[in-house]
Amino acid sequence: MVRRLSINRQVIKAGEKAVINLNIARLISGTEIDLPIYVFRSKNPGPIVLLSGGLHGDEIDGVEIIRRMIEKKTFDKLKCGSVIAIPVMNIYGFLNFSRELPDGKDINRNFPGSLTGSLASRVAYNLTHKVLHEIDFGIDFHTGGANRYNYPQTRFDPSDERAKEISEIFNAPISLESKFIDKSFRKQGIKMGKSIVVYEAGESMRFDQNSIKHGILGAKKVLAHYGMIDFKSEKHLVHNCTSSVWVRAKNSGMLQLQKTSGETVEKGDILAIITDPFGQFKTSIKAPSTGVIIGHTNAPLVNQGDAIFHLGS
Repeated sequence: MVRRLSINRQVIKAGEKAVINLNIARLISGTEIDLPIYVFRSKNPGPIVLLSGGLHGDEIDGVEIIRRMIEKKTFDKLKCGSVIAIPVMNIYGFLNFSRELPDGKDINRNFPGSLTGSLASRVAYNLTHKVLHEIDFGIDFHTGGANRYNYPQTRFDPSDERAKEISEIFNAPISLESKFIDKSFRKQGIKMGKSIVVYEAGESMRFDQNSIKHGILGAKKVLAHYGMIDFKSEKHLVHNCTSSVWVRAKNSGMLQLQKTSGETVEKGDILAIITDPFGQFKTSIKAPSTGVIIGHTNAPLVNQGDAIFHLGS
């Protein structure tokens, strides 16, 4: 029997599709801000899967991944189950090219939220009670922030067996065991018995076609595994990382990368060179251990202590 699915008191019946505009708040000008939620339902029972992007408003690769899947009608003829697709969860941030909301708060540190709290807390409350409550599991699409690029990767908490399985099915080039962050979307999900896998790829405010391609491919693999769509794709080798470390700048100066994300490195390999603008010094940044580079900064100028590489092992 197909389960009942209701979002914002609107019931979406088996075999139907709908766009629900969830009112979040209003701008100072009085303009209403709605969160569009796309719902696609099969007539046959199956999992209810959330695909979400734009929780940080400047992370646009995830927005594009879901937009393309909607445009290509990927979910229009589901064989079973349901898909809830939200291209942009942080409408405010998206409009302002910002990670945060106008109150300066990060939605992803405000779950489960409150109806009487800050703006970020109110958005989190709506997502918790009107979306998370309905799903079985989800894939949340993110990118690196602050000039940082992430090589296509999935992240999951090792204590969440279902998330681990979904990550394996997604089959991104890199998987990383990543513990829950307090008050995050993913942490709130597991509290409610909903596994959330994070897909991290690309850089904020830039489209990266490789990241978008892997994101769409991975999402389709997951839906196909659960019998929701017809899709076949070969599996590729994955770097399974159980831990990671940040490699930081020893000095301030101009950064010249010698290695980049996706590359495997040996301990002692030169990752980057830092120079001053006047040719007075040159410093090499070496790999502290053997591993795979899962992310790097694209900032040409760095200060001492800035994170340059994210190295997985």
